[in-house]
Amino acid sequence: MEASNQKTLGIVVGGGPAPGINGVIASVTIEAINNGYRVLGFIEGFNYLIKQDDKQIMELTINNVSRLHFEGGSILKTSRANPTKNEQDLKNCVSQLLKHNVSLLVTIGGDDTAYSSMKISEAANNQIRVCHVPKTIDNDLPLPQGVSTFGYQTAREVGASIVKNLMTDAKTASRYFIVIAMGRQAGHLALGIGKSAGATLSLIPEEFGDKVTMKNICDTIEGCIIKRLTHEKDHGVIILAEGLLERMDIEELKQYFGDQIKYDAHGHIQLAELDIGKVVRDEMRLRVEKRKLKINFTEKNLGYELRCAPPNAFDREYTRDLGNGAVQYLLKGGNGSLITFIGERLVPVSFDDLKDPKTGKARVRNVNIHSESYQISTKYMIRLTKKDFEDQEKVNLLAKYANCSVDEFVQQFKHIAK
Repeated sequence: MEASNQKTLGIVVGGGPAPGINGVIASVTIEAINNGYRVLGFIEGFNYLIKQDDKQIMELTINNVSRLHFEGGSILKTSRANPTKNEQDLKNCVSQLLKHNVSLLVTIGGDDTAYSSMKISEAANNQIRVCHVPKTIDNDLPLPQGVSTFGYQTAREVGASIVKNLMTDAKTASRYFIVIAMGRQAGHLALGIGKSAGATLSLIPEEFGDKVTMKNICDTIEGCIIKRLTHEKDHGVIILAEGLLERMDIEELKQYFGDQIKYDAHGHIQLAELDIGKVVRDEMRLRVEKRKLKINFTEKNLGYELRCAPPNAFDREYTRDLGNGAVQYLLKGGNGSLITFIGERLVPVSFDDLKDPKTGKARVRNVNIHSESYQISTKYMIRLTKKDFEDQEKVNLLAKYANCSVDEFVQQFKHIAK
């Protein structure tokens, strides 16, 4: 790709895939070209910008993006390359963008890409104005109340459809599925899938506070299973957010995973490489065997099936709004904001307003476990409650099905009752 004097808008996609990326790319491209800009897409996020590779650039036209919004994945691919790791990488990115006359830059990604966008904007000294479009199926960026990140709605819908099938399989084969849903720091996706599908139990990191232990996870699951048995049910689907591992003590992680623990370019533990489903499955098999219960367990990781699914109608419409809004924001002189829509209104949010003062990175939007929505979701789960322990007849029945004494049952499970 040769440099040009034509005013240019660049597009960069970072982080993991999410349904709707192509919709943003298409919307940005069409609006920018209609306003006299050439549009360049930089392949694999910041990766080749850091390497200053002119071959990894795609000129985008209306003709080649006009029907792109129906497709999953990313025509520009994506990567987790981190230009903020050292000053030279950041300088290389800015230099490469300026070489190709990029004065406007739209970045598409999650919290790490948002942070990189802030740094690009600062390093370019306003020669490049930046707008970030929030993308993550985790739904954990600090957008205004009730506003989801694009890709989340499709991922939840596809995930719930898969869980629905697993529920039928569980009933047919008399087994429990332990399903792991993506969500590094927040449980929105696991809870959203579980609630909309009617899963037996959904566990998210927020409900355990700052410290999660494998014992608490497995005690909660075992309590659920025993309670189901009192209703003559020997099957179910239990959803665990992968972010449970993020709040687990590193020494406990080492105990279960040892040298399997790896870190990505942004310093995060690669949770997808740690098979918590297998660990929980094996622990539950041991527990039910000790109780002389005949229950089967199968683990299922749910994540990669969701990330590149074709976007649903919500995300197709939403990404058209976001892409157009990002270009309009930049054309009006905006810089250094994340773009959102509240209802029918475009709302830019300053990068500074997103920062966590402790980390300098975007704040995490956690599930509000005190909200009515969360409280309603727990009412449709099977889990031990304080009311169960206040009813002696019920405690006696639970202990009977657990093949233990009442005192033993209370000692092991009362601490998890909510």
